Amino acid sequence: MANTPLLTDFTQPQQFRFLPGETSPGVLTLTAADNYTAARGYGFDLNTSPEQNGKPFYFSVRVPEGNYRVTLELGHHTLPSANTVKAESRRLYLENVTTRAGEQLTRSFVVNVRTPALTPPEKNAPGGTRVAVKEREQYALHWDDKLTLEFNGSAPQVRAVTLEKVEVPTVYLIGDSTVTDQGYEPAASWGQMLPRFFGGDVAIANHAESGETIKSFMSGLRLAKVLETLKAGDYLFIQFGHNDQKQNWPQTWADAQTTYPAYLSALIAEARLRGATPVLITSMQRRTFDKHGKILNSHGAYPQAIRDLAGSEAVALIDLDRMSVSLYEALGVARAPLAFNDNGRDATHHNNYGAYQLAKCVVAGIRSNHLPLAASLVAGLPDYDPAKPDPVEQFTLAPSPQISNHRPDGN
Repeated sequence: MANTPLLTDFTQPQQFRFLPGETSPGVLTLTAADNYTAARGYGFDLNTSPEQNGKPFYFSVRVPEGNYRVTLELGHHTLPSANTVKAESRRLYLENVTTRAGEQLTRSFVVNVRTPALTPPEKNAPGGTRVAVKEREQYALHWDDKLTLEFNGSAPQVRAVTLEKVEVPTVYLIGDSTVTDQGYEPAASWGQMLPRFFGGDVAIANHAESGETIKSFMSGLRLAKVLETLKAGDYLFIQFGHNDQKQNWPQTWADAQTTYPAYLSALIAEARLRGATPVLITSMQRRTFDKHGKILNSHGAYPQAIRDLAGSEAVALIDLDRMSVSLYEALGVARAPLAFNDNGRDATHHNNYGAYQLAKCVVAGIRSNHLPLAASLVAGLPDYDPAKPDPVEQFTLAPSPQISNHRPDGN
């Protein structure tokens, strides 16, 4: 293995097999001791291996930026398995896929990989060569030069991984901490749950980041990174507002009646200029109940500004503001904290359950807007009503090993 050349061509499928004895020409077979190294460019990562008594493990491959179809062979000759699969920073793709002893299943999905690098601007032109990532993003799995898979669940058993670079429609997500790929339990966002609801013919590229506003997203060159690859047939899902409304952030505050819709209009125009479809999303409410058990509006005029703009620009609108109110009020004052980060002490950011319910709201919005993207949803998904959320007690999602008690930026 040490002398195996670094893989560079992923335009053809590259297969990695994890079970000893299962070898064939052109296939790389790994043992549990084959850790990731920069020289090799693939291997088991983050100090884990598949032989840790059913504990989660990570497998990484160094790849160029782009979209990759990941095809997994799940199962074991003699053991049953239960597999939950995430990628990069806890993006959920497969949820509790089980096999009987001796059974094998194949599942595919598409993972988007990016780095902070930008195409250098012309000499003396404004711009930069890298996205201005924050200190806490420096080692984020969604900004490095690897495609990282997390194999989780009560009994993960993976026989093989195949990677192939593909051209598929991409859904770009831009926004703040309630959208981003949260790297550490227990915080979670709807953006990192959304891939679970799509099949293998679309990619989700989550460029949202904690603490961001429309202005900072532009000035930090995050928008430039999106626009470098946004193309005809793609989607741009836009959810800003939580931080834009903060007048105590004067450098990035945007007025609800004037500059806020003006900046949103610019994002819409940038998407349409490239043949992509913009979608506006109102921010979900914070968990602020009045004495009657009703959610107070903590966003002022910002949600209505988005609704008005969606109407005037003829843009699809997913109204997470109203759907989140239905969700929180259905859970009630006593139980709504069960959907939030930090055991409910955080009234803004969500845990896995809350993020999963909000992702279902987004899926419902995709359907109700009759977006062509709905054809790429996983077959058989039932309709979702946030006024009738999934019972908290029945929700289970294998937690990732990466844990932090640090609140997301913008809290």
